[in-house]
Amino acid sequence: MKEFTCIVCPKGCRIFADGDTLTGAGCGRGLEYVRSEMENPTRMVTSTVRLAGSQLPRLPVKTSAPIPKEMMLRAAELLNDVTVQAPVESGAVIVKNILGTGVDFIATKSVGE
Repeated sequence: MKEFTCIVCPKGCRIFADGDTLTGAGCGRGLEYVRSEMENPTRMVTSTVRLAGSQLPRLPVKTSAPIPKEMMLRAAELLNDVTVQAPVESGAVIVKNILGTGVDFIATKSVGE
């Protein structure tokens, strides 16, 4: 039996998976979350990149969509050599098509010069 803590809503239901049997969910969204976690766990990745031409040293970035959990560290490593020149608008693509997933790293903050 495997235990999951649902993160879909603030209730944080403890859902137990025993084969195909799921118990403990407070709603259908929790069941959907656990099925997804069991089949193909994905996560959003948040990080920063170096920022040139600004008083701020780093620019916050995130993935535009969740990526497979096993790719998280490799995706974050792609940012080690990235330097962005200010100005940058929130939502600007910083790294395109991360590891062939079709997901981009995007800026999460607008920064002027």
